Amino acid sequence: MSTAAPADFKTAPAPKDAEGWLVRAAEVAAVLATDAAARDKAAATPYAEVQLLKDSGLVTLLGPVEHGGAGQDWPIAYRVVREVAKADGSIGQLLGYHYLWNWAARLVATREQWEHVEAEAARNQWFFGGAVNPRDQDVVVKDEGDTLTFTGRKTFSTGSKVSDVTVLEGVLEGTDDHVFAIVPSDSEGLTFHDDWDNIGQRLTESGGVTLDAVRVPWSAAAGYVDKRFQPRVYNTLNVPTIQLVFVNFYLGIAAGALETAATYTRTKSRAWLHGGHEHAVDEPYVIDTYGDLTAKLWAAEALADAVAAEGQKLHDDPDAVTEQARGEFEVRVAAVKARATDVALEITNRIFEVTGARATASAEGLDRFWRNVRTHTLHDPVAYKRREIGRHVLTGELPQPTWYS
Repeated sequence: MSTAAPADFKTAPAPKDAEGWLVRAAEVAAVLATDAAARDKAAATPYAEVQLLKDSGLVTLLGPVEHGGAGQDWPIAYRVVREVAKADGSIGQLLGYHYLWNWAARLVATREQWEHVEAEAARNQWFFGGAVNPRDQDVVVKDEGDTLTFTGRKTFSTGSKVSDVTVLEGVLEGTDDHVFAIVPSDSEGLTFHDDWDNIGQRLTESGGVTLDAVRVPWSAAAGYVDKRFQPRVYNTLNVPTIQLVFVNFYLGIAAGALETAATYTRTKSRAWLHGGHEHAVDEPYVIDTYGDLTAKLWAAEALADAVAAEGQKLHDDPDAVTEQARGEFEVRVAAVKARATDVALEITNRIFEVTGARATASAEGLDRFWRNVRTHTLHDPVAYKRREIGRHVLTGELPQPTWYS
């Protein structure tokens, strides 16, 4: 990856408004795009890519202005994720997960706790990872007086080796109480495994992690006061918030696939020898396909932006979030998640119909877009998202908060 652009970001003034940050995200994407296919093949730990996110200021996009952050809101963060993912789906996912885990303190912790975390994260440009895979057996949290210990294993820990801090989650021994805490990623007892070897999202550092009595002071147990959790409905907004992260890097990958394919069609694709056209861009079926896929992408992006704006209203007044408002928002998130999944899978598959046989050459790297979308869209079955919508439409039922809804 080029190092010239990151050096420029270090000396360039920070953007002043939302539009400026979207431009900055596009500039980052342009750097990532120069060798995205080669980096996907190499599947090396993305230290340079994360440093690029830090140098550009995107890491602290949601951070408080008084501590060096950009003070932007979630709708802009989602669009930034989408823009970065156009060039590199893995880095878009890493950035989106980082935003969620950085925000997790505000979702779960006391005001004193989250203000401290957000200030430190902005000042030090922390990059967040998370060891919170709910499909695995719960991590066991033991109360040892003034401290807690976390012990267990998680199959996935996105951001692992490139993170500065990691969000841990487990169940307090002898209870049903869940505990979240943020620890340095080099904490004693925290071991990341180099075992992420999937067909897509290859640079997300999503391998397993082992926790061997990782020690955390009780004061760092998010949302706990005198060893008792202080619940709010807002605590349950983590799932729809990260599901919108998924939506936006799916759509970003799809947009990147469509843009890359269009460039290939303009410059390399050959017209069919029996079609009667000299150039591929004049083939009626090619024109129709690009029009069809673009219309579907634009519609999904518009829905994603609308749902993001609805979510921001909840973030603006956390204490006012009701179970009804939270449930209605989750239904909307489920709807856009279902559409983004279908649209992204269709676009990343069908681009080959309008680029031609030679576009399947490994040097072109067009397959990475489909591999990336196909890999992450298996995170949770989209059929269950459609079920949430259908039940709400037919009976008024709202989804109950779970790890996936």
